[in-house]
Amino acid sequence: MIITISGKPGSGKSTIAKKLEKILGFKRYYMGGERRKIARKLGITLEELNKRDEKEFFSDKIVDEYIVKLAKEKDNIIIEGRTAFHFAPNSIKIFFEVDPKEGARRIFKDSKEGKRPEERYSTVEEVYKANKRRVESDIKRYKKYYGFNCYDHKHYDIVIDTTNKTVDQVLQETLEALKKHGVKVNRNS
Repeated sequence: MIITISGKPGSGKSTIAKKLEKILGFKRYYMGGERRKIARKLGITLEELNKRDEKEFFSDKIVDEYIVKLAKEKDNIIIEGRTAFHFAPNSIKIFFEVDPKEGARRIFKDSKEGKRPEERYSTVEEVYKANKRRVESDIKRYKKYYGFNCYDHKHYDIVIDTTNKTVDQVLQETLEALKKHGVKVNRNS
């Protein structure tokens, strides 16, 4: 079984994916981390890499080919990435929604606590603007290369709005939804 996770910046994708990894015993593969590695090797930021990929089909292709390989070769995994739903079509597809202002607030808080060392921001508004550019770039790139908007809820089996929920509430809702899709959850919560 494969679970794919996507969502808006600051929606809690990684937090929930890490918790699911422990609860389900599935290995987690984080595509954002793969793209950040590529950016670091090139000596540029993720935002600069996104801009480059708007013109040249490069790092997205590398990561998407990796998703295809994982989906063919692995089982009982979680793939966290914007295009994972598309390249692992037989997966249970989860999307986490969040109000953009709340997503920016969460990312700003995480960056101040050192949880996002590659992302340094001075204000929540700065994060909000960076997230807006990121979403616009994702939409532009994936429409250009694949003909879809990765933020469109129609692509997903499960959509959870995390805006006004705690991590535990989102986790519980996610586990309940996964159970309805046949995932065995060995947790009494």
